[in-house]
Amino acid sequence: MIRLFVNVDHVATIREARKTIEPSPLEAALLAEKAGAQGITIHLREDRRHIQDEDVRIIRKGISMPLNLEMAPTEEMIKIALEIQPYQVSLVPEKRQEITTEGGLDVCSQETNLSKIREKLHYKKILLSLFIDPDEEQVDAAKRIKADSIEINTGKYTELLLAEEIEAELERIQISAKRGAERGLKVFAGHGLNYKNVKNIAAIPEIEELNIGHFIVGQAIYRGMENAVIEMINAIKREVDKQADFGSI
Repeated sequence: MIRLFVNVDHVATIREARKTIEPSPLEAALLAEKAGAQGITIHLREDRRHIQDEDVRIIRKGISMPLNLEMAPTEEMIKIALEIQPYQVSLVPEKRQEITTEGGLDVCSQETNLSKIREKLHYKKILLSLFIDPDEEQVDAAKRIKADSIEINTGKYTELLLAEEIEAELERIQISAKRGAERGLKVFAGHGLNYKNVKNIAAIPEIEELNIGHFIVGQAIYRGMENAVIEMINAIKREVDKQADFGSI
C-alpha cells in the first residue's frame, strides 16, 4: 500500500486569515492520523504565510506519525530543522511571490550545497528528500548527493487538459520513478493530486508515498477531515489493488 502523508498547511492558511488560534493544524493532523494517514507534511515558508515556527514544534510533539517538514534549502530553515528534528526534511524551491510551489528543485546546479545540507541532516538522523520535476538528470543528481528519496512533482500532470499531453507527462513521471528506484532512491510524488487524477500516479509501482494537502483540506470543508482522508486512502487503495489483480493474471 502506498503511504499517504497529509499536508495540513492550508488549515493554517484559514487560521492566518484572521490571525487567531483556530482552526488548529495540529487538530487536523490528529484527525488525519485517526483516519489512517501514515504521516503529516507541513511547509514552513520563509514568509510564514501559513505554518508558523510554533506549529512545527507543536505538531512534531503532538503526533505519533512521522513528520515531513518541507522547506527551502536556506541556512535559517536548516537551523530550525536541526533543532526540531523531524522524521524527514523535504527541500523545495521557494519564491516569496509565488502562490504555491511552482516547480521542482534544480538539484544539478546546487549539488555541493545540497550535499552539505544532507550531511548536517544525516548527523541528526533526519532523512532528506528532494522535490524535483520528472527529469532524469535531476534524478541522477539526487543520487549523486546521496539523498534518501525524491518526491516527483506531479503539478504539471494535474494541470494539463489534452489527453496526449497528460499521457506524455505521465510517461515522464513513470520514467523518472523507475530511474530513481533503480538508483536506490525511495520514490514519492505529490502536488495537485485529487481523488480522480491520483489513480494514474498510484498505478506507478515504484512510488511508495504520496503527499496530498490542498485538495484534502478543501474536501474537509464539505465532508470533514476524517472522511476526506479516508476517501483519498480508498482511491489510492483501489488503484493499487487493481494493479495487483492485473499483475496476477
